[in-house]
Amino acid sequence: MTLKAVLFDLGDTIMDEATEVKDEAGDTLRAELIPGMKELLLDLHRAGIPLGLVADTRVATHRNVLGQHGLDRLFGALAISDVVGVCKPHPRIFLEALAGLGLGPADYARVAMVGNVLERDVLGANRLGLISIWFHWNDRRPTTSDDPQAAPAYTVCSVAGLRALLARLHGSAL
Repeated sequence: MTLKAVLFDLGDTIMDEATEVKDEAGDTLRAELIPGMKELLLDLHRAGIPLGLVADTRVATHRNVLGQHGLDRLFGALAISDVVGVCKPHPRIFLEALAGLGLGPADYARVAMVGNVLERDVLGANRLGLISIWFHWNDRRPTTSDDPQAAPAYTVCSVAGLRALLARLHGSAL
């Protein structure tokens, strides 16, 4: 199988929320990335795998953080809760990103969603038939869910583990 796209959450999936510097309005001005994530995103992009961002955040936050690290150009679709008007796991925010990448329902089983929150990222992905990947690299969020639909297809605990899984799902090295 080759992946049609990979969708990513932002907080504690691409950026390390513990490093955020915010302004008085609550917008993130800057933040550090999870070590190794920039290289993974660049390698996915170089491999021709479309990337989308599906994030419950403010507009300035993703612009500031992705721009700070030169990653803003890598994402072909941005589905930001403040713009879309709903938060994950609502299907509309995922569908916004998928449509922005030109993907329809026939493609969903070949789209991976990487996120750190079972009740948002994983549940939303599973409801649409996406490949749900729980990026559990810290314990800032609940590590269990009572909803059986929030069970991830895959769990990874490091960027290296995520790289290996995505390479396996895509059928080629990244």
